[in-house]
Amino acid sequence: MIANDEAADPARDGVARRAVLGGMLGAVSSLMVPSGRAQARTNGPPPFGTARSQFTLLAPVKTVPPLPLTRLDGVTTNFAAFRGKTVLVNFWATWCAACRVELPILDRLQETMGQKNLKVVAISLDRNGRPAVVPFVQKLKLRHLEVYLDPDGRVGSVGNDNAAAPFPIYGMPISYLIGPTGRIEGYVTGEADWLSDDARNLLSYYASPTAG
Repeated sequence: MIANDEAADPARDGVARRAVLGGMLGAVSSLMVPSGRAQARTNGPPPFGTARSQFTLLAPVKTVPPLPLTRLDGVTTNFAAFRGKTVLVNFWATWCAACRVELPILDRLQETMGQKNLKVVAISLDRNGRPAVVPFVQKLKLRHLEVYLDPDGRVGSVGNDNAAAPFPIYGMPISYLIGPTGRIEGYVTGEADWLSDDARNLLSYYASPTAG
């Protein structure tokens, strides 16, 4: 994710939003009819979901590549730096109303469970990058959550914007769970209560060395 300070393109954002909405319908369909991309497993993780969807396991499971990530403050890292931790990757945007609800929850989750080898990575897909994201984050008073920028869709792909991106965006917000070994285990769309007992059970399951 590389910060991009170019002017916002309303037409381009409109296309991206329509693609996300279309992806939501696709995600719902995938839950109704299991496919090779995403399907339920027996004897798997504890159930967890939102009003929109259930946590969906990926099949086959893939390992996240060591993609560069640019933090809101300009610091650059990559996914390899998070190995050994359970990583919750949340994709969001400033125009997403549900994201305004979920981001403070994720901020609290990082505060309370970050010391337990959990890393929450909140990635903004806003096309205008830092100028759009900074005031939004300040308004929400996010103090513990590390925010990253992906204005070019190199990490999260909306529709067919970038087939090489490892995380397809089926809806907004969408959260992917990566295990300590770097395996992308599954995803859930919609704002989630990550402070609930069900969420903690899911995160603890993937923190276990025998998970997967």
